Amino acid sequence: MTKNKSEEEYRQEQIEQIMRLKAERNAVIIVHNYQRDEIQDIADISGDSLALSRAAVRTDAKVIIFCGVYFMAESASILNPDKMVLLPVREAGCPMADMVNPEKLLALKKEYPDAAVVCYVNSSAEVKAVSDICCTSSNAIEIVRAMKEKRIIFIPDKNLGMWVQRYVPDKEIILWKGFCPTHIRVTAEDVLKAKEGFPNSEFVAHPECNPEVLDLADHVCSTAGMFKYVKSSNTKRFLIGTESGMLHKLRKENPDKEFLLPSSKLICANMKLTTLGWIAHSLQELVYEVKLPEETRKKACRSLKRMLEVTKESAGAAIAGY
Repeated sequence: MTKNKSEEEYRQEQIEQIMRLKAERNAVIIVHNYQRDEIQDIADISGDSLALSRAAVRTDAKVIIFCGVYFMAESASILNPDKMVLLPVREAGCPMADMVNPEKLLALKKEYPDAAVVCYVNSSAEVKAVSDICCTSSNAIEIVRAMKEKRIIFIPDKNLGMWVQRYVPDKEIILWKGFCPTHIRVTAEDVLKAKEGFPNSEFVAHPECNPEVLDLADHVCSTAGMFKYVKSSNTKRFLIGTESGMLHKLRKENPDKEFLLPSSKLICANMKLTTLGWIAHSLQELVYEVKLPEETRKKACRSLKRMLEVTKESAGAAIAGY
């Protein structure tokens, strides 16, 4: 940045460069809800990981700039094999997704041969490829209920698995010991202190939070569910128990309401790696492409397709190339 330019002027130059390159490359920018505010502001499409992957299918763009973390870009590539999927920062990973691998999962399956593997989408393509079905935080309860098996190996998030167990008591859920390092940072003490400091507020939590935190929630739901819930609620002040990036869009869509975090620790460092500069670089150099071996892609796509069939959601062209 030159000395005679303000930070805002430099940012505007970056945005103009991105818009020019996007047009030249016939690209679309899709952005997860946890990204930096300025990244969300330039999004063509924003939302949660699977919704973004589906949305990418409906575009005529040849290049998809996926502003999120690696497993999300993988899902986009799985569902969109004929498009170039780029992750602007290749180091943007997910610690929870890294807590399970195919070898250890297959070993556990041998211990429980009668169990079905329900795989949270926050996992690698290789893990999805050896799972029976995928789920999201919004449909996990529905997916587990729909399985004919009475035993379920739930991977990789133990907190989401325990949340599902509350609503599906007739099945035995074998929990993987994975977790989201961001969501577990908020404690019950944090929530109680925030509720005391901000009376007449509702606490809305993501099911990746610890059970004792969820016990204090007025409502538990996915990120997509949060947008719907706060919009329909008459409450004017909310404590949001998920990654800090959610507050930007919540505030934009609900200017008459107040949104706060129960803890200052609800920040995912991986989600914040993407910057305007990295997006411009990705468009300029067409890096970093996420491409999977076709055999892995097909097997992983099968798990995603089964989820869509169970939840009776229309996948449409999202399963092109399956």
